[in-house]
Amino acid sequence: MARKLPLLTALPSFEAAARLLSFSKAADELHVTHGAISRAIKNLEDQLGVQLFERGTRSVSLTAVGEPYARAVRETLEQLAAATAAATARYSSPTLNVSTSDGFAGRWLVPRLYRFHRAHGDIDVRVSTSGKLTNFLGDGIDVAIRYGGGNYPGLTAEFLTGEEVFPVCSPKLLEGPHPLRTPDDLKHHTLIHDSFPIDWARWLSSAGVEGVDPHGGIAFDSATFAMESAAQGEGVVLGRTMLVAADLAAGRLVRPFAHALKSPSSFYLVHPPAAIRQPKVRAFRDWLLAEVKQG
Repeated sequence: MARKLPLLTALPSFEAAARLLSFSKAADELHVTHGAISRAIKNLEDQLGVQLFERGTRSVSLTAVGEPYARAVRETLEQLAAATAAATARYSSPTLNVSTSDGFAGRWLVPRLYRFHRAHGDIDVRVSTSGKLTNFLGDGIDVAIRYGGGNYPGLTAEFLTGEEVFPVCSPKLLEGPHPLRTPDDLKHHTLIHDSFPIDWARWLSSAGVEGVDPHGGIAFDSATFAMESAAQGEGVVLGRTMLVAADLAAGRLVRPFAHALKSPSSFYLVHPPAAIRQPKVRAFRDWLLAEVKQG
């Protein structure tokens, strides 16, 4: 029985326009004209006999039919791209492109990468910390390490580890005129903030601490900078298990209180399903799981 397939050459244009909600941005991404995008989508709509976009004067939006169709097309293109990469793996570049957050890269991954290079000297690792969501199809990313709930439609998400959140500081803050002994002692110290969803307001409330401004202190967008500020003795930051493990082991940071909050999110290794067929992806995945297990 013959398959009823859409106009395949139009699918990249449709996927980009649906993801960006802009024909112009889709044209820029695919290096074609706005007219080429518009014609491709119109031809696709004519073939399907449905309207995929609502077109406004300065904007476009997906219709009730177009939204689920866009998700299906995106997943199909991701799978096709991964399958193509897997089929040509032995002829492709030995470079493994990894996407993750700057905090995870700087505080956990990068200090351990030398061990991966020792075991797999033929694989060059490139780490991207752009902070944007990974588009495996367009960004050339092989695997991503993500912090979330594990729901990544159309992708394989392998659980790495959960996390707890707790205050950490320089050992020098355990001494002096106001040493940190109990959570109430935080009223004498500067709070350091980063962009993590569990903030000081939640932690202080859970610990029963009153009289401390949960919003005052020093703020950073980067977890790496926040942890470094704490290590220099500038205040107390909320640490996360994976990101402070090395500093706790080295004594650069200490954990003054036992109280911790369990994070609702966890770390996952995320990739298109077919990507695991590539030896470089499989090697990195096996190494990563072993490192996490080792602690």
